[in-house]
Amino acid sequence: MASTPAKEQKLFINEVQRHQARYRKLIQFTHSSTKAAGAMLLAAVVALIVANTGAYEAFLGFWHTEVGVFFGDGFAGMSLGHVINDIFMAIFFLLVGLEVKYELTVGELTNIRQALLPIVAAVGGVLAPIGIYLAFNATNPETAHGWGVPTATDIAFALGILALLGNRVPNGVRVFLSTLAVADDIIAILVIAIFYGHSPSLPWLAVAAVVLFVLVLMNRNHIYSLIPYLLVGAVLWYCVYMSGVHATIAGVLLAFTIPSGSRVNIKSFLTWSGDKVREACSAYQPETPVIAQGGYIETVQDLSRVARQVVPPATRLEHRLYPWVYFGILPLFALTNADVSFLGVDVGAMLSSPVLYGVLLGLLVGKPLGIMLFSMAVVKSKLASLPENVNWFHMLGASILGGVGFTMAIFVANLAFPDEGLVATAKLGILAASLLAGVLGFVLLLLQAKAAQKRGVAYLSSSADDITRQTAGDEAAREAEELLRDLEDPAIKDEVEAAKRRGGVFEIAVDLGPTGLLGGGSIGDVREAVRNEVVRVLREEGKDDLLEKVQEEFKEHAGEPPLASVEETLLRERGEEALRDALRREADDVTGTSGGEHKDGSSAPRD
Repeated sequence: MASTPAKEQKLFINEVQRHQARYRKLIQFTHSSTKAAGAMLLAAVVALIVANTGAYEAFLGFWHTEVGVFFGDGFAGMSLGHVINDIFMAIFFLLVGLEVKYELTVGELTNIRQALLPIVAAVGGVLAPIGIYLAFNATNPETAHGWGVPTATDIAFALGILALLGNRVPNGVRVFLSTLAVADDIIAILVIAIFYGHSPSLPWLAVAAVVLFVLVLMNRNHIYSLIPYLLVGAVLWYCVYMSGVHATIAGVLLAFTIPSGSRVNIKSFLTWSGDKVREACSAYQPETPVIAQGGYIETVQDLSRVARQVVPPATRLEHRLYPWVYFGILPLFALTNADVSFLGVDVGAMLSSPVLYGVLLGLLVGKPLGIMLFSMAVVKSKLASLPENVNWFHMLGASILGGVGFTMAIFVANLAFPDEGLVATAKLGILAASLLAGVLGFVLLLLQAKAAQKRGVAYLSSSADDITRQTAGDEAAREAEELLRDLEDPAIKDEVEAAKRRGGVFEIAVDLGPTGLLGGGSIGDVREAVRNEVVRVLREEGKDDLLEKVQEEFKEHAGEPPLASVEETLLRERGEEALRDALRREADDVTGTSGGEHKDGSSAPRD
């Protein structure tokens, strides 16, 4: 795991502790799925409000402002709106491409059997919306071309909504939905490249192919600096833009050429860096100002220079882009593209348009229907199985969240329809479907979380990677760590440590018992639950002397009923009536758990 804030604080002088704390909070904020989704939602709401006020004309005029560069009498430029849709969104697609490359290289898409369920589900989630859209529009040549609009899932919004549930849903749901969204993005990229570009210019495509070949050669020749890739990538963008294929595809192509390996030999680095640290320790003079310690500074600079290069270029670029894309580019895109105006528009015609219902029902009904049907087919045929701790109600909730189309759907709508009225109608369908799908999916998963909570089950997920990816559920991992800090169960701690050593993303399902404590399977579990709760309460009350005594008594009374070791404490603290009540509740719990079943007859899950 990454170093904890407490450990980090020791690295910095006291004068900058507050700065570091603020910086950590900023990093957490800008890598939060929920905050990113909130920023996009706020931008979309502002766009909708402005679009239906008198300021709309000035709003449109601003985004049509031309920006560019003068070359003597010549001018090369485009409107602000096109800068966002053609240049900034190419950067978004660059990030998407990096995420896809990660999944294909070391992520969920490397194991075909493991990835089969979300991949096939993604195909179903594309085909069913197309079928529903064409059911309304197949006979209309003006609108039939919009079949691609309801096919894409917005990964930022979907995972942002899912992140609100934290560790109350299994990590398998997050992994399934994020992998599905990545597979969905791959399909959407192909759809945009093949069906929604202009008639391609073969000469420009040939030049773009040459530039792409140069990027591949750079990769093959082990060039690990990002700057050459970004410079040549800008040339690739221009060639693709001039070819008639949508320029955002250049971002994806560039992503696949950026190295995902390290130029540093890691085994050698571990030995070398240890030697450098020892060399720095021997060169450091505590009484001398750091600026005057030439040998020490030179040694540390060498260590810093090489250490920066250990992280692969693709990883460095992805983590640099994330906050700019999700808190800058996508909110700007929402602000400029979610502007559905009802001023001077025939609302009746808009509400009766087949485009509206094709898009709305394609996302809201087609997406979950296709995902569920194809998922069931794969599972029932035993080609794949449901993720660990995930049931079909979880799958239904995730499938409904797949209907949150927003960014990609609006992007395709702008390409699919030349008529502004049809674009506005499609946007209305996208916004309505995304809102309904988000609310319904969240409510369904929340009900499942409530059911799990009643059974006393929590899902503790974390990652052994130093840099936790968004798809691993960073926020849920932090919640799990906070919960684990309050637990003293050695068995759970051992399981967590073993899972960390295995690497990657891990999850354990912890039985909190009917009362919210750990245990529920045996008297031994109840003993551990009681001990944990007593330890937690005494720590909160600051009674450290009593805490040590209680822990010793638990060890001494290992074979006795769970509350025997704290009877004296309870009697002294709260009197005989409280003790009798506690023992009566203990007897009820033992009756309900000693047979390995809850009172409702369901089996108690073991951690």
